[in-house]
Amino acid sequence: DFFGAFLPSWFASTMAPFDISKIAQALVQRGAPLAAGAGVLVGGGYLASNAFYTVDAGHIGIKYSRMSGVGNTNYREGVHFLLPWFERPIIFDVRARPHTMTSLTGSKDLQMVNISLRALAKPDMNKLPEIYRSLGLDYDEKVLPSIINETLKSIVAQYNASQLITQRELVSRVIRQRLVQRAQDFGILLDDVAITHLSFSPEYEKAVESKQVAQQQAERARFYVLKAQEEKKKTIISAEGETKSAEMIGNAMKDNPGFIELRRIEKAKEISTLLARSQNRMVLGSESLLLSLMGGGSVSSASAKK
Repeated sequence: DFFGAFLPSWFASTMAPFDISKIAQALVQRGAPLAAGAGVLVGGGYLASNAFYTVDAGHIGIKYSRMSGVGNTNYREGVHFLLPWFERPIIFDVRARPHTMTSLTGSKDLQMVNISLRALAKPDMNKLPEIYRSLGLDYDEKVLPSIINETLKSIVAQYNASQLITQRELVSRVIRQRLVQRAQDFGILLDDVAITHLSFSPEYEKAVESKQVAQQQAERARFYVLKAQEEKKKTIISAEGETKSAEMIGNAMKDNPGFIELRRIEKAKEISTLLARSQNRMVLGSESLLLSLMGGGSVSSASAKK
């Protein structure tokens, strides 16, 4: 009974200075301005950090609004403003990027061709909102593999395997024209399209190599035949010339006995010229030079016989 009567009065007297309602009322009166200030600071910081965005060089930005959807305005390089939470930026890389695709297809003569193609692709800046609505930011990965494979298979099937090698520039130009038209349907621009690799099956390559070897051997055999024919003609012409020369010399000797002496003098001049150019010194007589001019024997004897 003592504790039951004493404790409530003691607890009430002890907690009297700490009235909860008064404490809460004081906090509300004094904390409202502090809370408002803290809220303003937090809100200002959020706005400052989310109300601006930057578009880097080589990029184009568009905005998505929760109220109106994707906008049609392009935002170029620099700092731009948006409404936090209501808007968000969408950044496109508009620089040309390389894409290499490989396709295994068949030629007109049913030869399997492994062809690799490299293309430089970028989005059409005037169609960025449409590209984002229909394809998204990874538009190139969704579109280029399918249209490149389709174009390669349709174009390569129009040429034989040999034409793909000999007319490679023409095939590359036709592929480029077809790809540019197909990519424009999706808002993609192609700056360059080129065939980087072209190979055939090992069996076909061996057959082509064997054919080339056979053609080279045939050309070599043809060259040998032509060479033999030319050598034969040369021999015949040379023999005919020697025969004609001997006949003319014989006729000259019959008509003019001094022809032999004239030829002897010419040979003597040639011999003396060669000896004069030599570094060794030597003395030769007329007989050594095939001359017997002092006696004049051959000429006089020939005239005496006549």
